[in-house]
Amino acid sequence: MPRDRDLPGMAAALAHSIRFAWRAEPRLLLVSFVLVVSSWIPDAFGALWLKLLANGAVAGDGRRVAWAAAGLAGSGAAAWLLRIAGDRVHFLFRERATIAIEAHVARLQATVASIEHHERPEYLDRLQILRDQAFLLNHLYHSFMSTVGSVARLAITVVLLVTVHPSLAALALFAVPTVVVATWRAGTERRTWEAIAPGRRLDRHLYELGTAAGPGKEIRLAGIGDRLARLRWSTWERWFGLVAANRTRSAAWHALSWALFGAAYVGAIVAVATVLRGTAGDVLLVLAAGANLSRYLGMTAAQADFLRWCVDAASRLLWLERFADAHRRTADAAVPARLERGIRLEKVSFRYPGTEPWVLRHVDLELPAGAVIAIVGENGAGKTTLVKLLCRFYEPTEGSITVDGTDLARLPAEEWRARLAGAFQDFMRFELLARATIGVGDLPRSDEVPAVAAAVVRGGADDVVRRLPRGLETQLGPTWREGVELSFGQWQKLALARGFMRDEPLLLVLDEPTAALDAETEHALFERFAAASRSGATAGRVTVLVSHRFSTVRMADLIVVLDGNRVAEQGSHEELMARGGLYAELYGIQARAYR
Repeated sequence: MPRDRDLPGMAAALAHSIRFAWRAEPRLLLVSFVLVVSSWIPDAFGALWLKLLANGAVAGDGRRVAWAAAGLAGSGAAAWLLRIAGDRVHFLFRERATIAIEAHVARLQATVASIEHHERPEYLDRLQILRDQAFLLNHLYHSFMSTVGSVARLAITVVLLVTVHPSLAALALFAVPTVVVATWRAGTERRTWEAIAPGRRLDRHLYELGTAAGPGKEIRLAGIGDRLARLRWSTWERWFGLVAANRTRSAAWHALSWALFGAAYVGAIVAVATVLRGTAGDVLLVLAAGANLSRYLGMTAAQADFLRWCVDAASRLLWLERFADAHRRTADAAVPARLERGIRLEKVSFRYPGTEPWVLRHVDLELPAGAVIAIVGENGAGKTTLVKLLCRFYEPTEGSITVDGTDLARLPAEEWRARLAGAFQDFMRFELLARATIGVGDLPRSDEVPAVAAAVVRGGADDVVRRLPRGLETQLGPTWREGVELSFGQWQKLALARGFMRDEPLLLVLDEPTAALDAETEHALFERFAAASRSGATAGRVTVLVSHRFSTVRMADLIVVLDGNRVAEQGSHEELMARGGLYAELYGIQARAYR
């Protein structure tokens, strides 16, 4: 189970982020760093110019007064010019870096071989925080540069104090507790946000549930709107209560540390004026530099605090990169151009990470090249999980899956999936033009109308397209201008058509893609899918049909019956019926139900 200690270290995350920016925009990064850091420094010399000004005035030295006044004006002008130039250059750098970072994050989440990070609660919490903190990635570089400049300015201020008397360096030591408390405060707040991530996800879910159009009918019919609102309020109170308690506790320590520094600051001024018998300029320098030290420390602590949040977001991004990379390391084999023997599962067992129950246990299965295989079983038997393993959304916990004798884990996930096709029961509703909604099933040919039209016919969606006002050029989704609303079954048929965009897949997976259709229509479609698959047998295509309706898959070459996470039976329809086992029993029950 991932925890904070599993995240990459702060230094590693910061170094990785800087390398990423250097690869993306090296010149802008360098110029922006120099300007932003430099803009913090001139202000630190103000105390020195004030000392010279006071000593010159007491001594009646007009030249020294003039130089000191020029120095004050020059420092202010330099700080202003550097800040303006730095902000403009950094704005350009940040815009370009933001595009690169956001594209990188989106690409990572979309191309990770496994979907484990989308389904495990602890990973979802981590990704939720990464999404919430994505804006921090955009500010990381400016925060880092500002922190470096702030530390440099702080160091110059301490040096100026030491020029009055070495003992004044102790004033900086009294400021250390403020930095320690600020660092601890940031860390404990970060851990608190990590702990409340599940509550915040529930809070967001309840809000979306109560405001989205989809659940609106059921909420109104059941009259649970007020209860959802109360539940969301109580959820918010629970997670925000932890945040508030943590902030109150850390604020008390924060105030105590600053009170300690304030007392030391007042003592230093009194000591220079009396015990050390400093000049008027010395007293003014300590007064100004000491006040600056207080202000600079506060700003440095705040910058370091914000930088810590930014680097925390960067550490989650680096974790996601390493998570993705871990799934690519073993991919050293080539995906075959065609299947000669087929796909074999040997002693395959699987349980979802972080859980105990076995979803599949000791599954031995041969999926011959060119065959149509039906996987049937009652709900919870492991049918969809088996499909996830074949698509490499997960790796087997035990055992292996081989493709023509090569371990599936050795095939690059992206290349393997480029040779897959199919449709799933939890399909996506792409609210695009109907042509694009179907075409995304094969991006290289998504704009080829003949290819889309052929997929429409293969997927049995021609009746849906015919009813659209502008055919394939119709905008789908009622929330868009001239958009058309579709029924669930119509959306499902378009998803089927999308699954048939690829002409020569090695594996065609249809995971209950017709659940919204009646049994007769599903049977007719499966007959068509099987015929299409057999017509493409020259590519050795394996077609996997998943259904909980036993009566619709009789045409399959091989029917696999899952029961209680194991393969209970397998064979043709005729063989299984003659055997009189579980398949025959369930087939008879369903057949009687449809009479």
